[in-house]
Amino acid sequence: MSTRATTRAQRIAVIGGGPGGLYAAALLKRLTPDREITVWERNAPLDTFGFGVVLSDETLGGIEHADPAVYAALREEFVRWDDIDVVHRGVRHTSGGHGFAALGRRRLLEILQDRCRRLGVDLRFCTEAPPVAELRAAHDLVIAADGVHSRTRETYADAFGPHVEEHRNRYVWLAADFAFDAFRFEIAETEHGVMQLHGYPYSAHESTVIVEMREEVWRAAGLADLDVRETIERAAKVFTDALGGRSLRSNNSSWLTFRTVTNDRWSHGNCVLIGDAAHTAHFSIGSGTKLAVEDALALAACLHEHPTTEGALEAYEAERRPVVASTQRAARASLEWFEDLPRHLGQPSRQFAFNLLTRSRRVTHDNLRLRDARFTAAVEEEFGCPADTPPMFTPFALRGLRLRNRVVVSPMDMYSAVDGVPGDFHLVHLGARALGGAGLVMTEMVCVSAEGRITPGCAGLYTAEQADAWGRITEFVHARAPGTAIGVQLGHAGRKGSTRLMWEGMDEPLPVPEDNWPLVAASPVPYTPGSQTPHELTPSEMGTVRAEFVAAARRAADSGFDLLELHCAHGYLLSGFLSPLTNRRTDAYGGSLDGRLRFPLEVFDAVRGVWPGDRPMTVRISATDWAEGGTSAEDAVAIARAFAAHGADAIDVSTGQVVAEERPAYGRSYQVPYADRIRNEAGIPVISVGAISSWDDVNSLILAGRTDLCALARPHLYDPNWTLHAAAEQGYAGPGVVWPEQYRAGSRRPQTGRLDAPRPRLSLPG
Repeated sequence: MSTRATTRAQRIAVIGGGPGGLYAAALLKRLTPDREITVWERNAPLDTFGFGVVLSDETLGGIEHADPAVYAALREEFVRWDDIDVVHRGVRHTSGGHGFAALGRRRLLEILQDRCRRLGVDLRFCTEAPPVAELRAAHDLVIAADGVHSRTRETYADAFGPHVEEHRNRYVWLAADFAFDAFRFEIAETEHGVMQLHGYPYSAHESTVIVEMREEVWRAAGLADLDVRETIERAAKVFTDALGGRSLRSNNSSWLTFRTVTNDRWSHGNCVLIGDAAHTAHFSIGSGTKLAVEDALALAACLHEHPTTEGALEAYEAERRPVVASTQRAARASLEWFEDLPRHLGQPSRQFAFNLLTRSRRVTHDNLRLRDARFTAAVEEEFGCPADTPPMFTPFALRGLRLRNRVVVSPMDMYSAVDGVPGDFHLVHLGARALGGAGLVMTEMVCVSAEGRITPGCAGLYTAEQADAWGRITEFVHARAPGTAIGVQLGHAGRKGSTRLMWEGMDEPLPVPEDNWPLVAASPVPYTPGSQTPHELTPSEMGTVRAEFVAAARRAADSGFDLLELHCAHGYLLSGFLSPLTNRRTDAYGGSLDGRLRFPLEVFDAVRGVWPGDRPMTVRISATDWAEGGTSAEDAVAIARAFAAHGADAIDVSTGQVVAEERPAYGRSYQVPYADRIRNEAGIPVISVGAISSWDDVNSLILAGRTDLCALARPHLYDPNWTLHAAAEQGYAGPGVVWPEQYRAGSRRPQTGRLDAPRPRLSLPG
């Protein structure tokens, strides 16, 4: 490897002549004209995959500041449009204000190739790049822009740490010789299953057409056996209405499955990955070329700003990785939505269109309302929102309980009880959040026995003193925050008990051995290698635990709680029975899912039997263990159906925390797809949780029909008056939220100071 990796790069090799590689070469040559830059591309200059390229205004702004000549050439070619059409069961809904710009992929390559030649970049087409090791030895920097099947990435797999995930849908890139007047999504429900069309114009007379469907639909329709001509004829026939009877054409098109590429590292010595070699994002959010161009911009800027190549590559990855990760999360949400599209087809047509438009979470209720107020208002009216009422402030009924809005203060363990008795802290904590406007405030997990606690600081409902203390809190909520409901979550820690307070060492046993109490679980499997091994409950002992739940439920009813939630999630006792990773039993309470459900359902039935009939009962589950061999999404639907059949009024859908070796896919609203699936497949109301952090998220999820209620935890720790402030920020003053008289003077949002926009990332003279 060249020792010049720690100095400014003068000799640069670019592997791959796609948009990312060409634009990186042009920018770097423009920044330092005496650089020697060579681009190797195995294909001919205009050989390309696909037809049209969509770029955002943000990306175009970066191009304009970095290279006005390229921007001017692109501007001459772009076709622009604002509308998105969604055709659902023959009904077309149009949403405007979206602002797209597109051009032909070949024309984009021509513009970038011409710019490179004018600047003096050496372009070598129809030429395989030399082995990357040779390039690294002979150059200061090697830019690998060699695509999703990158040989560079494979060569240094140990260094880059690539992860490639293949997805379920089949798709093919085609084109039509006319211009759609909008970005068009059309759904075809065929005898073989659901197919979908994504179409958009890329010139005054041409459009990209992508046809996509599940693998099983593709096979059932016989598309796997067709040649290219037969494929385009069949696609044109299925979508004849969208195409107006016109034909389609191909560019050596073939059916593909999308591959999501990520890498642990993007650089290795003086070699760096950009574009699809480093990361991919599903075509349904139009981000592939966008990300590659933005990578090129950031890489050029970092090489310009840093004195060493090594430092520049570190800065490039640090800058781009969070942006790419965010885009990939949005792309995954979009990809999965289309994979599961049949689940949503029964929605009213406008709600379906709204659901599709907000699928990636990048378009939300609030910004869609700004783009197209008429369309959004029509969706709200169809949903049943009263005039001038955001979706989150529409009421919702569970059995005999009517919640005035859709916001729930999620259960949050406070570890602040003494001998299980909630004190002044709990009164202030829960009382403040009840005053803050939420429709439902939930307690932390309240333990049904001393041995069922997680920590010595956990609250309980196994003594009369504890019940009296809870009664004090519910009385305050009902008297001081009328219209706010308060619910109790009952649970038993199981194998995750007898640990320190969270801030003293989460999941660690108590420091004084004799202070620890014995644990029980479905099977004698410790939570972590350092955890206590629990005793496997016998059927007789299960009867004792069941009786403890019943006694706690009676006390909860007498204490005045409006709702009871049974905690069957997060690896606690009942969750431990549900997961195959923690239930190793061979008796009637283990084995199949029916067996694993047996004890949790027995507890549910016993509690429902003593809980007042007019008060709702919900169940919290972990819809996935985020670990191989654990609870699957299909299992979660079956679990939800079972509890619904036994009388559950809603399922509170969480995930994980069942096994210590879990690998969660964290991200904004990352648990909502599981709630969405349960709601639409099991047909039971759901409460969504998990990184739902804004009122815009709540409005979007509810209006799209992905959830019925949204439970928020950390936002309510940050701001006890979160719901009141959400109303103020949206200018809402209806019955869905009520300001306490004492707080009414604060119901107007305070003024803020000026916020200046950030400067362009890279700005060069014309």
